[in-house]
Amino acid sequence: MTPHTRLLDLLAQRSATRGSFTLASGRQSDLYIDARLTTMHPEGLSLIGPLGLATLRERGWTADSVGGLTLGADPVSYAIAYASQLAGTPIRAFTVRKEAKTHGTGKLVEGAFLPTDRVVVIEDVITTGGSALKAVAALRAAGATVVGVLAVVDREEGGREALEAAGLAVAALARASEIVARM
Repeated sequence: MTPHTRLLDLLAQRSATRGSFTLASGRQSDLYIDARLTTMHPEGLSLIGPLGLATLRERGWTADSVGGLTLGADPVSYAIAYASQLAGTPIRAFTVRKEAKTHGTGKLVEGAFLPTDRVVVIEDVITTGGSALKAVAALRAAGATVVGVLAVVDREEGGREALEAAGLAVAALARASEIVARM
């Protein structure tokens, strides 16, 4: 079994649920994908890091750091950063707060981020693309150059197209249709 196939199986077994749900976007859906149940699991992390790093390389996305809106992007970013260190090509990780701190340095972007970085924005699940666009805006305001958006799951509900329409390259490790096929 390939790492990609195993990731799809984990997402289908751990993260996908049928029912009636309101998504973060406000949309209604009969499919909920809580990718955190996979991205925060040891096996999921061990698959996502190398798969994410390989996707960056395949796309030709040269990044200094990876990260996105907390909380969904955090474990994925850390897994990729760890895999990059093991591969001898370190890529730092950061997180984008939903709101700037009102104390201390008041940062919106936290972690091993520099304003001159070329970054890949990380998402756990793309539905409308809104969370990724929020992270992109914060990173650009902080001085970063965004080279692409990498998601664990593309729900295939227009988010990829919205991000591409905003001039962003997008890649996903899995599509909702691939996960549903394994449920």
